[in-house]
Amino acid sequence: MERTHRVALLSIGGILDRYIARGFIKIFVISLACTTVLYLIVDFFDRIDNLLQAGASLGTSARYFFFKAPLLISRVFAFAALFSTLFSLGMMCRTQEITAMRANGLSLRRMSLPLFLLSFLLCIFTFFWNEALLPIFARKAQHIYKVEVKKSQPRNIVGTKDIWIRGQGTFISIDHFDPRKMVLEGVSIYFLDRDSTLRGLIEVPWARWDGARWETKGGSEWIFSPSGQMSRRDLDAPLPVTETPEDFKLLAREPEELSFFDLRKQIVDLKAKGFDTTPDEVDLQVKLALPLVSPLMVLLGIPFALKQRSGGGMALSFGVTMLIGFGYWLVLAFSVSLGHSGALPPLVAAWLPNLTLALVGLFFSTEEE
Repeated sequence: MERTHRVALLSIGGILDRYIARGFIKIFVISLACTTVLYLIVDFFDRIDNLLQAGASLGTSARYFFFKAPLLISRVFAFAALFSTLFSLGMMCRTQEITAMRANGLSLRRMSLPLFLLSFLLCIFTFFWNEALLPIFARKAQHIYKVEVKKSQPRNIVGTKDIWIRGQGTFISIDHFDPRKMVLEGVSIYFLDRDSTLRGLIEVPWARWDGARWETKGGSEWIFSPSGQMSRRDLDAPLPVTETPEDFKLLAREPEELSFFDLRKQIVDLKAKGFDTTPDEVDLQVKLALPLVSPLMVLLGIPFALKQRSGGGMALSFGVTMLIGFGYWLVLAFSVSLGHSGALPPLVAAWLPNLTLALVGLFFSTEEE
């Protein structure tokens, strides 16, 4: 008899799993479409002034937002999961379906299982979405905005890692450009005669843009005479580089333009050259932390959705959950900013918001139980 009852519960559980999963997926698709459109509208109005002032055509603007769409979709996966949890379980509470399930011996944890399984599948999908599709589209969107809209096509600059600039009688080599600090690192300037003979060399460890020129300290200038003699003196003048940070930013890639493995390789290369890679290490950890937000949003949404059963208002539950959800992104932005500045270790800066969200979700889940 007990075995028959157990088998019956398993059969009922399987049917209810599919029922709950279908409701979640249906609302997730609708939520993802709605939140993506809203995000796209906000981004459109944020960029429209720049697009109009630059005289961008309708076709150029449309292509820019088309290639920007995968990035926007990636950022709303977690919110769509949160909306789906709230509405799918919330409607089941209002129709007393949750009460009926619990009366048949299904616990809250058992009912939540299909939602968590779907959220972890979404987590894996988000990671591969960010790895395979996002970098390609984000790179194209940045190119359209920087080159076609801003019309900032650089001249005489080649390479995306070690930058080389060919000038009038000079070759300039730059190991790394930091767009956040507007600093050039590992700069060498080769001065050539008409017959390509080396007549001088400037080497500086770094140069910082002060708004008008590249200021530096600790540089050396070498002068080679036709007789083969060489003399050295300390460099006490700005670098003779006419390119501005805006020119170099055309080559600098944003974190979303790089996959996890590309960014990790870049960190290894920069470390080998002795450069500070703290900001890149923070961005690398964020690429791992962000996909896990979807399960955390489901964990957060379940207890608030079930407030309907205890007489709480759906609007109030929705409002509180949205407040906590948006609070996560504020904490993430603040934490990443501290990580980029070196105030927090990269691991802490990227994972602290996830840990905070997990603790909040566990607190309300325990309270609901």
